[in-house]
Amino acid sequence: VQLQASGGGLVQAGGSLRLSCAASQSIRTVDIMAWYRQIPGKQRELVAEVVSGSIVNYADFVKGRFAISKDNTYDTLYLQMNGLKPEDTALYYCSAQRGRLNFWGQGTLVTVFS
Repeated sequence: VQLQASGGGLVQAGGSLRLSCAASQSIRTVDIMAWYRQIPGKQRELVAEVVSGSIVNYADFVKGRFAISKDNTYDTLYLQMNGLKPEDTALYYCSAQRGRLNFWGQGTLVTVFS
């Protein structure tokens, strides 16, 4: 599965962005679809995930601000980010896991300024 992430950009603190991740194949049978982020100098961390098509999990640092969703019709994963903070500045990656196979998109940069 090839994944193409988009939607990153420069935004003022308190603003919103919507990230998209378009898959090259159907995502109906993907076990886990997720968004990760990597802040320079730190390890990649999970932001949000959709497990088995319906179970949604969020990292504590985004609860109440971000929302993950999955559109099987368009084979696209979304991340709606509201109430952005400067500490959300990172490279955001989407991933898809099917069995033991894990696929990654190329990342989209989100920069939040105060």
